[in-house]
Amino acid sequence: MSTHVAVIGAYGSAGIATAQRLAEMSEVEVTMIDDGEPGGGLCILRGCMPSKEVLSAAEHRFAARHDNRIDGPIPDVDLDAVVETKNERVLNFAAHRRAGVEKLAEKENVQFRTETAEFIDDRTLSVGETVIEPDYIVIATGSTVNEPSLPGMEDVSMMTSADVLDATAFEDSGIVMGFGYVGMEMVPYLAEAGEMDLTVIEHDSRPLDEADPAFGDALLSYYRDAFDITVLTETDERRVEPTADGGVRMSVRRNGHEETIEADQLFGFTGRRPAVDNLGLEQTSLNPEPGWVPATMQARGSDRIFVAGDANGREPILHVAKEQGVTAAENIRAHAAGDELTSYQNIHHHVVFSGLGVLPYARVGHSVESAEASNHDFITVTREAASDGVFKSKNVPDGLARLVVDVDGTVLGWQGLHYHADPMAKTMQVAVELGLDVRELPDRAYHPTTPEIIDGLIRSATEKIESV
Repeated sequence: MSTHVAVIGAYGSAGIATAQRLAEMSEVEVTMIDDGEPGGGLCILRGCMPSKEVLSAAEHRFAARHDNRIDGPIPDVDLDAVVETKNERVLNFAAHRRAGVEKLAEKENVQFRTETAEFIDDRTLSVGETVIEPDYIVIATGSTVNEPSLPGMEDVSMMTSADVLDATAFEDSGIVMGFGYVGMEMVPYLAEAGEMDLTVIEHDSRPLDEADPAFGDALLSYYRDAFDITVLTETDERRVEPTADGGVRMSVRRNGHEETIEADQLFGFTGRRPAVDNLGLEQTSLNPEPGWVPATMQARGSDRIFVAGDANGREPILHVAKEQGVTAAENIRAHAAGDELTSYQNIHHHVVFSGLGVLPYARVGHSVESAEASNHDFITVTREAASDGVFKSKNVPDGLARLVVDVDGTVLGWQGLHYHADPMAKTMQVAVELGLDVRELPDRAYHPTTPEIIDGLIRSATEKIESV
């Protein structure tokens, strides 16, 4: 007897990964459901792909503006061309994803329905005008913009990251709420491509919560100096109101006092939340509050409902979503067979395309803080990008890198805030996930040569380990 599984959100990274794995199981019948238009998933349509498209355009202007070997007037960013190019490429990416879903639907045990799904109860779905009763249901509906709640918000106009990606014109000045991953990527774009005067509200003393303080301090200084951005640290928003000329006035609490700031436009980059509002979860046993989905992807409250990707609120990263989707599929098979479920575990790995991707931040594995919290006995070494001449030759001598190593030599973690840190993350992920001994890592020339900063860390860590 076959097991019927319905996957809600089939176009997204988690949904397609779940469906692909389930479709390989001959004993499973899969119904993929997605009413997305044009279809393609969050990362393709509104996330990492379109954001990197627009950042790359501003990066060219930034490079010209900061290179004293370039003469002549600083070029403007053609925002119409940026958005047109972004849209064209995003639609191509989305078409590729749709083609993958449609090809999967050609399998005998797979059906695809481009309709809206809503829960009637834990085991029953309304899909378009029909009702289905699958044995298991996977929610993979991604996330949506988390709009801030602040007195006066209903009276002012706020732009989200989605609005910024489609904008072909910007005002002269702006106030930014939210300086996490989204804010760190969007703020330099607004300053460089939009040529805006920006005031950013940062609740803590520095950005990059997951990083050791030195990295957040370095990035904060870089944003202030390289982009001329005002960042108000240890500041909290109190309320907003419109100005007479159509702008926004915000009251903030800073240094124990209330202050007022004004600008032409308000931006909200305050993160994302699971997109589960329209699924009818109130008709089920589920309560989508923080922690509602453990590492098995099986939702608390119903053992036949699994939640993968951004929808579960655990870790909103595309590659994690794919792996969670595979975990959900495997655990559905295990549950149907009466076997024990497995938990999804991954090495911490994040990349932020900060500074228009010129100064990206990447972390794999432990930071100093997390290594201390895990009671590791470790050493740490840090290297400035300016210590390696190659960064100077590429006119990007900013940032730093850090290695955290157990006293037995095992590489526990790495952080980089410098040019090309993003592709280096893969190399360091291999080192951390395999638990390699820093003393056995190769010390040799690299091409491209920017990864020589890793060599410097390896040498310093080896010397430090051997002296312990």
